[in-house]
Amino acid sequence: MLFIDYSSAFNTIVPSKLVIKLETLGLDPALCNWVLDFLTGRPQVVRVGNNISTPLILNTGAPQGCVLSPLLYSLFTHDCVATHASNSIIKFADDTTVVGLITNNDETAYREEVRALGVWCWENNLTLNVNKTKEMIVDFRKQQREHPPIHIDGTVVERVVRFKFLGAHITDKLNWSTHTDSIVKKAQQRLFNLRRLKKFGLSPKALTNFYRCTIESILSGCITAWYGNCSAHNRKALQRVVRSAQRITGGKLPALQDTYTTRCHRKAIKIIKDNNHPSHCLFTPLSSRRRGQYRCIKAGTRETEKQLLSQGHQTVKQPPLTLSGCCQHTDSTPATLIMGIDGK
Repeated sequence: MLFIDYSSAFNTIVPSKLVIKLETLGLDPALCNWVLDFLTGRPQVVRVGNNISTPLILNTGAPQGCVLSPLLYSLFTHDCVATHASNSIIKFADDTTVVGLITNNDETAYREEVRALGVWCWENNLTLNVNKTKEMIVDFRKQQREHPPIHIDGTVVERVVRFKFLGAHITDKLNWSTHTDSIVKKAQQRLFNLRRLKKFGLSPKALTNFYRCTIESILSGCITAWYGNCSAHNRKALQRVVRSAQRITGGKLPALQDTYTTRCHRKAIKIIKDNNHPSHCLFTPLSSRRRGQYRCIKAGTRETEKQLLSQGHQTVKQPPLTLSGCCQHTDSTPATLIMGIDGK
């Protein structure tokens, strides 16, 4: 995977190109003209104290902080798609991830995908920030080989073994020790504030609210993505923080395992009800006679079995949604996954 970072992505949107893409998507011409008028001829000034600079008229980019800007950027980049079946391009706002599955040591499709992405960026006035673009290789084979570095605009992309992406620390071993160590350390720092508030005489209810807002939010961030594959040691470390907070607040707090199960269940229900969700097809009904029962996902590894979608199948117990069977393991051919992570 190659997680791309753009230089001032929102500020480089060309309104005229955006409008053409909006028209291609079938938006009403009046709405397209409104968007074009909104993005062009925008006066901006800089104020320092009582001093105000000369106004500057901007005709490119989308205003940062505007609720419409992320949507416009997503529509602007909707045509940035993978050209090879073995690759995927995953986008979240201005974070773009190139995922390449390498089999038989053939990296041709992956490298062509990176080159094609560079061409697309040039055509759409987006500048790749190579210094903040990182690459990570995930290879569990016993006999590993050297992988030539990726070059973008003549610059070598740095290769890393761990990186923080969208709030989660990812490693080339795909374990979550680094992530759990980080959030445990941060949560313990917040426990100090919780103890101080108790000394100030705050009520148990106020202490619990503080815990849920400032500590539980850290422990449960992206929990459906990583908690299922945590080791027993990591889970004990996380739960120790919860027990410490419980002693301070004086009331019972939900265990992280319960929080994880609840959120997996909630996510599974949401996916099943949304026919347009990319993962909706993974929840396959068994038959018309067994209404509300879904076929479990076949997992090739223990790690896959513990991921969100597999856990979601196991936690969907709310009538009329039930499960039949359990996750099954299938043999899979070892493959190399090349990962790159942006440097935000």
